[in-house]
Amino acid sequence: MKILFIGDIMGRSGREALEHRLPAIKQEFQPDVTIVNGENAANGTGITEKICTEFYNTGVDVITTGNHVWDQREIIPYIARDKKLLRPANYPEGTAGQGVVTVQAANGQKITVINLMGRLFMDPLDDPFQVMEKILKDIQLGQNTDAIFVDFHAETTSEKMSFAHCFDGRITGMVGTHTHVPTADAHVMEKGTAYQTDAGMTGDYNSVIGVEKEIAIQRFFKRGPGERMRPAKGEATVCGCFIESDNRTGLAKLIRSIRIGGVLNSA
Repeated sequence: MKILFIGDIMGRSGREALEHRLPAIKQEFQPDVTIVNGENAANGTGITEKICTEFYNTGVDVITTGNHVWDQREIIPYIARDKKLLRPANYPEGTAGQGVVTVQAANGQKITVINLMGRLFMDPLDDPFQVMEKILKDIQLGQNTDAIFVDFHAETTSEKMSFAHCFDGRITGMVGTHTHVPTADAHVMEKGTAYQTDAGMTGDYNSVIGVEKEIAIQRFFKRGPGERMRPAKGEATVCGCFIESDNRTGLAKLIRSIRIGGVLNSA
C-alpha cells in the first residue's frame, strides 16, 4: 500500500499550498490513501467543517489533528458526524469524535489511521502507550486490517521515538507532528515500521513555526499579553512523507520525506 502523509497545515498559506501542490504530488507517488494533519488550518488554530470539505474535495481521505482540535468551537458537533476527521484517541472517554478510523484504500485494501497525542509538555491526557495497546487488541496488522498508520502529535523527540520502538513491527508507520519542523530521520525501523520524528508543517517557513516572526519575537521581549499570533502568509513549503508497505505483511518497505516549495530545500 502507498500512504501519503502531509504535516500540519498552517493557515491560509498552508491550505493554498496543499490545494496547489497535492495533485502533482499524488500524480508522482500514486498513493492509495492520503492523510493530512489539519489542526492549524483555520488561521493557525483549529479546523472548521468548511476546511474539512475543502480538503476532501482536494483528494484527502483522512484528517488528523492534535492539541488545537477544539480551538474552533463549531468543530465539536461536526466531529461527531465526520468519522474521517480524527482527534487524539487518548482524550478521555466521552469526548466528542473518535481517534481511530479504518477506511478502504484505492487499492481495495483496508488501512487503519490512529491519532494519538503525547503527554510530555502537553495536556495531561490518558497514557498513549496504554491506549495504543488497547486499540491493537481489536485491530491487528495482517488480520483485520492491511496497514496501520499513526500520527503521534507530541512535543518531545524522546516520547515519539519511545512510542515507535514500542510498537515497531506491529504497525506500518508512525510519523510525528506538532513541532512544525521536519526532521531528517525518516527510516524503516528494524522490525519493519516506518518512522519520522516530525513531518514538519505545511506553511510559510519564513516565520517562527508558522507564525509571523515579528509577533513571535516580541513575545520574548515582553512578559505581558502580546499581539495575537497570526500565521505567516508567504509561500508555503508542503512537508510530509511517503510510505510504501508490503501488501502481504503490512510492514513498511520504504519511507521518503517530502518538502516542496517555499524556502526549504526540496526533497
